Amino acid sequence: ASKSFLMPDDNAREIKNLEISKGYYSDNVMISWEVPADASDFNYFNITRTPINGNNAAIQVTQIQHSGLTSYSYQDKAMNAGQLYTYTIEGLMQDGKALQCGTSHFLGQNFAKAFNVQFVDKNNKLDYVWATSWGVSTRLMGALIMTHSDDNGLVLPPNLAPIQVVIVPIYKNQDQLAAINEKVDGIVAKLKAMGISVKYDNADNKRPGFKFADYELKGVPVRLVMGGRDLENNTMEVMRRDTLEKQTVSCDGIEEYVQNLLKEIQQNIYQKALDYRLSHTVKVDTYEEFKEKIEEGGFILAHWDGTPETEERIKEETKATIRCLPLEADEESLQPGVDMVTGKPSARRVLFARAY
Repeated sequence: ASKSFLMPDDNAREIKNLEISKGYYSDNVMISWEVPADASDFNYFNITRTPINGNNAAIQVTQIQHSGLTSYSYQDKAMNAGQLYTYTIEGLMQDGKALQCGTSHFLGQNFAKAFNVQFVDKNNKLDYVWATSWGVSTRLMGALIMTHSDDNGLVLPPNLAPIQVVIVPIYKNQDQLAAINEKVDGIVAKLKAMGISVKYDNADNKRPGFKFADYELKGVPVRLVMGGRDLENNTMEVMRRDTLEKQTVSCDGIEEYVQNLLKEIQQNIYQKALDYRLSHTVKVDTYEEFKEKIEEGGFILAHWDGTPETEERIKEETKATIRCLPLEADEESLQPGVDMVTGKPSARRVLFARAY
């Protein structure tokens, strides 16, 4: 099933997703083979969200929420009966704030009971389905912008860039442009044959300098430039958007050079973001240190006693919230400790941050 809805209240999003989806087929009693054990009975929704808080233009726009809900006839034996899970992707933006990029929920039978979603099992008895749900939205585009971009504009990972390579000619007259066009046409054809998205911008209504700034602003990963001297020397100037470094490269084999450069840029962008996150993730053991570190931004690993009262107090006093319990935590973070606020026992460290 697929539908679209307008959701002005962001807080009601998750409940409304489930209400719409479960209501879609809760009146129908399903037989056991219609509720598969190893596949999902899948409902997919587009929901238009209008955020009402925050002030970052990259994410405070109308968002399209993609949500899926699945129902199963049994619970995975690896899960404990009645235990519920939520998994989240937490990103760290360059300003030190966290952004929730997506969630996936194991709902147990709670919502099936609330919306009366039942099926007839193999013993010809009614039972409630086991359900999961997930959701991401176009705020991922905002996350992309805030994670990688710089003061010159967008920095797009090559794997996501609509235009991976732009080629700009610099010429003195139409005869020189014609010669450059002939040379570049062969390069463009080879790049496209390699599956690389390329644009040759030889339009005469904008100067080269304007084009350079425009494509930097748009985040095109690689820029190639050919002028009259380059044509004579069989070379091109290559600029990579992630570092703004320029290099003169021979046209012989330049297609393979660009292909490898795109892979290098992809890895470099990822590694830069990862290094930032790691360097801005710290551990604290006292509330005083926590209050100091939270002003610097980033992720903070600290002990929490597991009570909503303590969590709410931290939020009120520091504007920081618990983002998640990291799955890839180090051994020390998984050890029991003492809550930094109350001094009560803590099962493990959790991840705090100020967030959008």
